[in-house]
Amino acid sequence: MRYLKAMQNDNVDKGTLQINVTSEVTSFPIENATINVFYTGVPGNQLEQLTTDSSGQTKTIELATPPLEYSRNPSIESQPYSEYTFEVTAPGYEPVSIAGAELLPDVKAIQNISMRPSESTGNQPNIYVIPGHTLYEEYPPKIAEEEIKPTNETGEIVLSRVVVPEFIVVHDGSPRDTTAKNYYIRYKDYIKNVASSEIYATWPAATIRANVLAIMSFTLNRVYTEWYRNQGYDFTITSSTAFDHKWIPERNIYDTISVIVDELFASYLSRPNVRQPILTQYCDGRQVTCPNWMTQLQKPSNLNACPI
Repeated sequence: MRYLKAMQNDNVDKGTLQINVTSEVTSFPIENATINVFYTGVPGNQLEQLTTDSSGQTKTIELATPPLEYSRNPSIESQPYSEYTFEVTAPGYEPVSIAGAELLPDVKAIQNISMRPSESTGNQPNIYVIPGHTLYEEYPPKIAEEEIKPTNETGEIVLSRVVVPEFIVVHDGSPRDTTAKNYYIRYKDYIKNVASSEIYATWPAATIRANVLAIMSFTLNRVYTEWYRNQGYDFTITSSTAFDHKWIPERNIYDTISVIVDELFASYLSRPNVRQPILTQYCDGRQVTCPNWMTQLQKPSNLNACPI
């Protein structure tokens, strides 16, 4: 991998990592879970072995990453994050393997891992492979939609007011993919996951804040208008970049993004005299151009942030 070549030439920075392990059934922390850490590109070379404490947390460690400027000025030529693999075991639980966790310089990566209680001996690990970041890999571009949805069509159901849900249902695929799994996710966790998948946590706080507001406004428009349920689907939003945002099961998040989502979670973007959150569409401005849309490196203009 290209980032490994950079690190072999001592062209490296450092990021930090903490792992939190809980039971999938009870959500209780799992003590004495063992996590072996590897470079994703070098699976036989163990870098660290971590153990969780009574809170289900590991100590925070430093790991090598590409230089900070790679993510501050992103391009598809230089991968701005390093990729790590975690192999997790704990007595009484099925093993878990996560490959492709993304670490960035100068920020803390937080990896939350849920483990399923073991029903037999010799369980095969639950394996998750994290796909590349949307600013580095190619994904289908967003299909343009009207930013304000009509709410006066016969039979259409919308909420009477904007409500921030505690949970949303995420369809991990395109809307018509009946084989894709639905995930019941806390709203704030969904926003943190999407933001970590679509922007870089090393960006200035004001830029992260603008992008998080856009992600929340888009999501709350889907909630407010019951967009997919009105089409006969049983979910709130999808993980397809062609229709919605990129959400990735079991991916890590970052402290800089998490703090801002907690700060802004009850806000959204609107236009004057419009009740619903606007469907805030954006693109990266590099791999995909989108005239008259917001770009991810640019703070949205002429928009009003509304606390709920």
